[in-house]
Amino acid sequence: MGAARSGWGNAYYAAAAQAGSVSWHAFWFGALDPAGGITVDKPPASLWLMGASVRLFGLSPQAVLWPQAVCGVGAVWVLYLTVRRHAGAAAGLLASGILALTPVVTLMARYDNPDALMTLLLVGAAYATTRAVDRDRGGLAWVVVAGGLVGTAFLTKQIQALLVLPALVAVLMWAGPGSVVRRLGRAVAGGAAVVVAAGWWVLLVLSTPVSQRPFIGGTSTSSIWELTVGYNGLGRLNGSGANGTHAASYGRLFGGSADEAGWLLPAALLLLVAAAVVTRHDPRRDPRRAGLLLWGGWLLVVGVVLSSLRGIYHSYYTVELAPAVAAVVAIGGSAVWAARGQVRWANGVLMAVVAGTGVWACALLFVQPAWTVLAVPVVACASVVGVVALALDGRGGFGTATRRLAATAGLVAALAAPATWSVATAASVHQGANVQAGPGVTELGTEAGIVPGTRVPVAVADLVAAGAAGHEWAAVMTGRYAAQVQLASGAPVRMLGGFTGTDPDPSLAAFQDLVAAGRVHYLLVEASSLRSRPDTTAGQITAWAVRGFPQRQYQGWLVVDLTAASLAVAGS
Repeated sequence: MGAARSGWGNAYYAAAAQAGSVSWHAFWFGALDPAGGITVDKPPASLWLMGASVRLFGLSPQAVLWPQAVCGVGAVWVLYLTVRRHAGAAAGLLASGILALTPVVTLMARYDNPDALMTLLLVGAAYATTRAVDRDRGGLAWVVVAGGLVGTAFLTKQIQALLVLPALVAVLMWAGPGSVVRRLGRAVAGGAAVVVAAGWWVLLVLSTPVSQRPFIGGTSTSSIWELTVGYNGLGRLNGSGANGTHAASYGRLFGGSADEAGWLLPAALLLLVAAAVVTRHDPRRDPRRAGLLLWGGWLLVVGVVLSSLRGIYHSYYTVELAPAVAAVVAIGGSAVWAARGQVRWANGVLMAVVAGTGVWACALLFVQPAWTVLAVPVVACASVVGVVALALDGRGGFGTATRRLAATAGLVAALAAPATWSVATAASVHQGANVQAGPGVTELGTEAGIVPGTRVPVAVADLVAAGAAGHEWAAVMTGRYAAQVQLASGAPVRMLGGFTGTDPDPSLAAFQDLVAAGRVHYLLVEASSLRSRPDTTAGQITAWAVRGFPQRQYQGWLVVDLTAASLAVAGS
């Protein structure tokens, strides 16, 4: 309910879904506009879902956002199926409940970023891997399925989707059936499946002449390799290129990003260590050990990489951590709980988890004061009750009733705060490229007469719509406002310079040819930004057009008519 509260959400992707719903060419390449000028800065797998939904139900915020909700629910269900195989139905329910109540999952399941689909595919890969290692022999088919899902996840967010591979390979090699050679063979087959599932679209791009496909957004050469290794690869890690350089923050998962997926992160780390010790004598192929290796490896690798990013970083990237945190808490918690009768310190670990989680949750609730602080007394009381009940049970007092009280209070202490934060997330409006979970509104451009999410007057969008006939692009403009104008006008709008505004697309000479051929009607430019970024191709195009063609001004915006008689010699 209320999935459309945030309107188009990230209009950048919504516009691409709109383009894909009316043009198969734009659909397959993930172009931002129906004419296929430039792609988004990610592969198009999530856009295929949204574009298909818009084709089926018509263009609306609901049609754009429903696929994300389905992906979120699907990830919760598949995590239950996976953890159930590791540690039983109760642990599966706990893991799926934690995931469903994780605020960043709530956010991404209601937002049109690629992250919801990536999460579903990666959890599906974990399920397939678990099925492969559960078998007494063979399991190759399940390994291939796992590889195919990871490869498809690559087509959502590229390198980020591959961060789970070390954990998947580790569990295949450690807990899989058969000899080491057979296990290695299956892992290699899974790797081949990753390449095939990810590579067919890459091959499609490479085999299509540059002149017959959109410019690859996020690159300087329209190269899919540059997008993969640069902008969405090393550029994120070391800050090279257009990403900019920022300081790596090894505490960000416990700092600014903690309220996204970190509510149970300290508990997960403690339980991972304790459960590893408790199960150290179990057989190599024990399901619990396999689960701890899979999800613990996932947690550690993804956590370290996200903490190391020096390029573009958004706190919602932590959605990739959420399934691992949920699974480790469920599997590790059940293992330590079951060991209390044999391991003297197990009860102490659980007490530390309950107490520490309560203190941590209360601290996070106070970081951004809002109505959510009402959960603090609930969390505090539940933590105290849980610790006391565990202490009494550890001394052999009160039997089953005490254990049930300890378990119930512990769950309330662990889940009340993230559940409250998730409710606040669902009740808030989120728009733009840098959204965060929790209370508050990040909506822009709601004043009368302005296109939602922009500073562009509605009159300008209406003018673009009225002047679309007979032109490949009704308008061109720099910046992400192009997406909102396209959505508002229903006419194709080409984004100059891509997401960052620095992509060299189109070149000045190519743009002059487009204008000469009558393929573009208007150039839209905010008057206050006329002299910004003159070193970019988009800046050169803007300067040339403003100097050479007549223009009108609407509330601080210039509308340059590129079909009117030129005021200057082309190219001067």
